[in-house]
Amino acid sequence: MTSQQISQVIPAELVQPLFNKINTLAKSQKHAHWYMRRVEEYLSVRSRRPVSDHTADEITGWFSDLGRKATLTDWQFRQCVEAVGILMRVAQAPAFKQVDWKFWLSGGKPLETNHSTTGRDNAPVKAVLPAADNPPQVEGTAEDSELLDAYIRAVRVQGLAYKTEQSYSIWLRKYLSFCTRHSVDAHSADTVRSFLEYLVLERNVAASTQNQALNALVFLFRHVFSTELGELGEFAYSKRPRRLPVVLTRQEVQALLSQVSGRNAMMASLLYGTGMRLMEAVRLRVQDIDFGYRQIMVRNTKGNKDRVTPLPERLIEPLIRHMEKTRQLHEQDLAQGFGDVWLPDALSRKWPNAASSWEWQYVFPSARLAVDPRSGKTRRHHMHESVLQKAVKSAARAAGLTKRVNCHTLRHSFATHLLETGYDIRTVQELLGHADVSTTMIYTHVLNRGGAGVRSPLDL
Repeated sequence: MTSQQISQVIPAELVQPLFNKINTLAKSQKHAHWYMRRVEEYLSVRSRRPVSDHTADEITGWFSDLGRKATLTDWQFRQCVEAVGILMRVAQAPAFKQVDWKFWLSGGKPLETNHSTTGRDNAPVKAVLPAADNPPQVEGTAEDSELLDAYIRAVRVQGLAYKTEQSYSIWLRKYLSFCTRHSVDAHSADTVRSFLEYLVLERNVAASTQNQALNALVFLFRHVFSTELGELGEFAYSKRPRRLPVVLTRQEVQALLSQVSGRNAMMASLLYGTGMRLMEAVRLRVQDIDFGYRQIMVRNTKGNKDRVTPLPERLIEPLIRHMEKTRQLHEQDLAQGFGDVWLPDALSRKWPNAASSWEWQYVFPSARLAVDPRSGKTRRHHMHESVLQKAVKSAARAAGLTKRVNCHTLRHSFATHLLETGYDIRTVQELLGHADVSTTMIYTHVLNRGGAGVRSPLDL
C-alpha cells in the first residue's frame, strides 16, 4: 500500500504522517490497509470539519454506533478504535487526551457463555462446564453423565454461587475420572481418601485446593448419594499455611490510583472507598446507588446476602456525570430497538418491562452490545471484569509497587485502614459482609505498628 492509494476523504496534510505512523505500527501491509480503511470509514461520517476539531463525544459516539453492529467482531471493533486513536494522535487533536482509549479498546469484550453473571441460565449443564485437567479426561459413561446432571441440580437447589457450581463440577469430573482409571467404587469413603491422597502425593496441590476437593465430595455424598461421608481416618493431608493479606499503605494506594485513568480510575477508587469485591462493583445497577443517603446497596453477594456500604463523597460528582452519559447511551439503545439488560432469577417473567427500564441498567456497561448465546437477544451486559484487573496490574507496575497487587488488594486496604482509623471491628465486619468476625480479624496484623506491635531494638 502506498500513500497515493489512500482515499481522498483523508485531509491532504495528514496523508503522509498518517501513512508513516500506520506502517510503523502495523504488523503487515494487510494490517496497514485495514487500518486505513477504518480511518476512511470514520472520516466519511465526520469529514465536514477538521480532524483537530473533532470532540471526544463525537468519537465515542461513533464507537457506540459501531458497538451496536452485531456483525462486527471483537477484533474488528478494537481495530476501529486503534485506527481512530492513531488518527487523533497524528492530528494532535485535543480530543486524543479526553477519550478513555483503554476502556474502548478492552471494554467491548463480551461475557462468556459460562460467565459467573449469566451462566446459571444455562439449561444444558455439560455444554458449559470448563474442561477438567490434571488428570486428563477419561471417556465418561452415561451413568457419570446422569450423576453430573443430578449434582448440578443439587447445587442449584442449595443456592450455591455459580463459581462454586463450576469448581465443584470440575472436581466431580476429576473424581469420576480417577475412579474409572483405578476401577474403584465412587460411592466408597476409601475411594475419597485415596483420591485426596493422590492430590497431595502425586499432584502436589495446595491445602486450599485439597480442601475444595473434599468439600465438593462431601456435597456429593450428602446431597446426591443421601449419605454422610463420615470419618475418613488418617490420610495425607496438605497443611494449610497461615497467609496474611497484602495491604497497601495510604501513600501506595494514592500512587496506584494516580496511575489509573477514566472509568477504570473511578472503579478502582470505588473498590478502595467501599470495600466491595471486584464482581460486586462490576455488577452494580443504577438502583443500587443511593445518593441521598450516601450509600451503596451491594446485592447478591457471597452467600446470596445483601449489605450496605458507604458511598465516598469524593466519588459522588464523578458518578453522577458518568451515569448521565450512561443514561444517554441507554436511551440511544432504546431508540435503535435494544436497551434490554440481563435480569437474575425469574424477574424477566415477573416484570417484563424491567429489563429495559433505567433503574435496572448496569452502572458500568460494556462498550458494545453482544448477542446472548442462550436467548439470542442482543443486550448490553456489564463491562468484563478483566478490563479493570488488567488496568490495576498495569497501574501497580507504573507506580513502582513491589507488592503483589490486584483488585482484591484494595478491599484488604479498605478494611485495614478503617481499623487503623479506630472503627470497631464489628462495623468493619458488616461493611465487608463477613459471616464470622474471625475472618475480619486477619486485618489486625498491621494496625499502625510493626510486626505484632513490637518495636525493633534497633530503633530504641
